[in-house]
Amino acid sequence: MLRKLYYVWLTIAVCMMYTLYSCHSSGGNTNEQMPDTISYNFNIRPILSDKCFKCHGPDASHREADLRLDIAESAYKALKDNPSSHALVPGEPMQSEVYRRISTKDTTEQMPPASSNLKRLSPYEVELIHKWIKQGAKYEKHWAFVAPRNYPVPQVKNTAWPKNAIDNFVLQKMEQANLEPNPEADKERLLKRISLDLTGLPPSIALMDEFSADKSANAYEKMVDKLMATPQYGEKMALHWLDVARYADSHGYQDDNYRTQWPWRDWVIHAYNENLPYDKFITWQLAGDQLPNATKEQLLATGFNRNHKITEEGGVIDEEYRVSYVTDRTNTFGKAMLGVTLECAHCHDHKYDPFSQKEYYQVYAFFNNVKEVGLQSTVGGPETYAKNPMMQISNEDVKKILTFVNKRDTDKLIVSIMTDSDKVRPTYILKRGNYDAHGDEVQAGTPKSILPFTNNYPKNRLGLAEWLFNKNNPLTARVFVNQMWQEFFGKGIVKSSGDFGMQGDLPSHPELLDWLAVDFRDHGWNIKRLVKQIVMTATYRQSAAVTPEKLKEDPDNTLLARGPRGRLPAEFVRDLVLASSGLLNPTIGGPSVNPYQPPGLWENATSGRGILANYKQVHGPNLYRRGMYTLIKRTVPPASLGIFDASNRDQCEVKRLRTNTPLQALVMLNDPTVLESARVLAAKLLQDKSTSTEKITKAFRLILCRHPQQKELAILTSYYADELKSMKKADAEKLLTVGEYPVPTNLDKVTLAAMMKVVDTMYNLEEAITKT
Repeated sequence: MLRKLYYVWLTIAVCMMYTLYSCHSSGGNTNEQMPDTISYNFNIRPILSDKCFKCHGPDASHREADLRLDIAESAYKALKDNPSSHALVPGEPMQSEVYRRISTKDTTEQMPPASSNLKRLSPYEVELIHKWIKQGAKYEKHWAFVAPRNYPVPQVKNTAWPKNAIDNFVLQKMEQANLEPNPEADKERLLKRISLDLTGLPPSIALMDEFSADKSANAYEKMVDKLMATPQYGEKMALHWLDVARYADSHGYQDDNYRTQWPWRDWVIHAYNENLPYDKFITWQLAGDQLPNATKEQLLATGFNRNHKITEEGGVIDEEYRVSYVTDRTNTFGKAMLGVTLECAHCHDHKYDPFSQKEYYQVYAFFNNVKEVGLQSTVGGPETYAKNPMMQISNEDVKKILTFVNKRDTDKLIVSIMTDSDKVRPTYILKRGNYDAHGDEVQAGTPKSILPFTNNYPKNRLGLAEWLFNKNNPLTARVFVNQMWQEFFGKGIVKSSGDFGMQGDLPSHPELLDWLAVDFRDHGWNIKRLVKQIVMTATYRQSAAVTPEKLKEDPDNTLLARGPRGRLPAEFVRDLVLASSGLLNPTIGGPSVNPYQPPGLWENATSGRGILANYKQVHGPNLYRRGMYTLIKRTVPPASLGIFDASNRDQCEVKRLRTNTPLQALVMLNDPTVLESARVLAAKLLQDKSTSTEKITKAFRLILCRHPQQKELAILTSYYADELKSMKKADAEKLLTVGEYPVPTNLDKVTLAAMMKVVDTMYNLEEAITKT
């Protein structure tokens, strides 16, 4: 009997494994419809890039059989090992070695070979390549390396739905998939969405009431304009750029001492609030020092390229670290502004994209002439908080020129900036990326596959900026509008926002991406105009509710048939808690601060040198500053922010990870900032002359930005009544000790602790920290 049972289970297990293998090996494409016309860019290149380019791509050092499948000429010519055969014969799949080798059952000839550890092509992928060859095996330049086109706005069936041209592109895709858009979100959820997306803060009750009472046709647009005119708009927009620019408040490496780079952060906030056009925003950061008659503001902007880690450890090899700084700037330029993995060509030719190692070092040459050394000074006092080249910001500067810099004292303030040496430093290809292994000398230039760097440009960073904003540059506008789309919808039109290359994701709406890029470029690189265009769409205003049918058809919301929904970035989780409680310090800019943090984190990971060796918590109003002003020490970044996926700012980051872990729930349950905010809000509610139901309703509106449903209100009022009955005075007194904000002496402690627990429960609702 046991033996029979064993064989039954064994048979079931084998069947399950076979089913899983079949599903896996099919690539999930068995039900996918074969396109009428096969596109190399959108159907074939992704397959070749995943399965073939490792051995038959741009990287000459790993190329097999001297065959390149990324270039038509190489793929069409006779094979080196068998001149009578060709990898691809246009129109003739059966005569094409590529098709024969991917479709054969003979494992000794099958491609990719098992030894490559690459997955076999699915039957659907094999059929795609067969049809592509049959149709002529036509190659196309990679879509992202072709200048964007100004596509006409498509016609749609549901002409009443679009609010602007963006909606036509989105609705066209929906209609092709037989999907209907969601209705518009209700006013309360819509206000929460735009307030969080445009300011990073929840709306006040006064703002909620104002929006609710406004019955005019343009009520939504008026609210968008109002929020974009607040100084908090600049703070919200700046947070993403701080990730991109790897901004931190310490130098990094082992000693990781303090740096005073925060005036550059103040400039970024100011630039967004002043709506500095994107071409100037980038040009000033890349080459503000090389502009004619450069101002102090333009010099300060170049701090972007000095945000990288800098060593202060004695005994290091100077040139090794100087090279690492230049490398960081080169990699950041590639990812932030071009959206490509240029760093993959640091040690060898890029394995997938058409970037040679030589071209990498040509870009590197633009950043290789800075007046800097690998080690300027070891850990010291204020004179080491910035490194040469640097600028000093005086009180006079703050009064007359740099009025946006929040300098509150008369102390000397220095910031690292960019300035080139008078003498050009030669640039060499570094063999295998080693700092001391010089190869051929190269001159400043850019990858030809993107856009050649002609002699019309000066061979300096200003010339690089001019090249970047050339009308024919295929990446600059696309990359930025994609990042902006990501800010509002949670993911970009190109999901891999840091990789527009051949291993990156294809755009979900390629025509829309091009239309946005051209429109942005042709309207003066106006960032506020782009932002308003996006949030004014019917696409953005949709309800985030999802039906089982839509979840099955489009689980990732690629077709945008429902509104965006996602957890707030780490810093805005903190901001929502502080703002809703009334604790938030609204000061814009200035030095970073050290709020509550578990003891011992810094002390257990320090060399013992410098002012950041020990954590010194701030007190008073500085305890309640926005999350973006929390001091970031690179070796020990803020724990509560890190748990919610904040960047540690070690390197350029254009898209944060998004995780869901039990630690996040524990932060919301135990973080002193959350508990203190709950106590402070509870105290304010109890001082109102209102019923307990009204107090709880007010708290609910402040935290969740909507009126509670009767069922929700009944649960919370019942919980409050239960806590009042069961709470012991000793427990109440202990609970109320969390945080430094004074506890009102005129309130009953049990009543206060009971209301505090109700408020804390609301903070711990998933909806509270979610854009819905």
